[in-house]
Amino acid sequence: MAAIEAFLRDIDGRWKPEGEGKITLQVLGSCALMLQADYERGTKDGDVLETGQLTAPIKRRLSDLAGAGTDLHKRHRLYIDFVPAGLPFLPQRPDFHPAKSLADLRRFRVEVLDAADVVVSKLKRFKPDDIKDIRAMVVECGLVDHARLLERFHRAADWFSMDARSESLPRIVKNLNTVEREYFDAPPTRIELPEWG
Repeated sequence: MAAIEAFLRDIDGRWKPEGEGKITLQVLGSCALMLQADYERGTKDGDVLETGQLTAPIKRRLSDLAGAGTDLHKRHRLYIDFVPAGLPFLPQRPDFHPAKSLADLRRFRVEVLDAADVVVSKLKRFKPDDIKDIRAMVVECGLVDHARLLERFHRAADWFSMDARSESLPRIVKNLNTVEREYFDAPPTRIELPEWG
């Protein structure tokens, strides 16, 4: 069982519901990959996308139960971290799937970000762990093909080009082109950017 799965099961087992029904947690990043592929690497946080269902009281209770410095953090060496919806480089409508291995949870419904969208999101930071995740999904697991990556990338770039976030697009395109050359053995795709990008 992946560390993130054990962590989420422990949260589910300790959660004291307050009449809110099942709460949806949309998991991002490497934890999303580990919940949908035969892949594991060390990570310190489980990134969860902020959504309308995660009200301030629910987020506070989750942080008190499984945030940094809690007993669950010490036990699993993971803590829950909330990510604002506008922060990751993602399409306006990210593609999430139910986490099949966690379908039996009683208090939470866990959804994982599609592997192609995870790869797209990692083109923004492009740190060593991000590159490792990208390589694993493309080369080792074969979960992301070139056409799907480009389709999701274009959707994310279109969304980012609408505001000040467009300033980061030239660097993100450069990172995409690096991935194309190194992991797809493909020539770099020319991406048309807005004039202010």
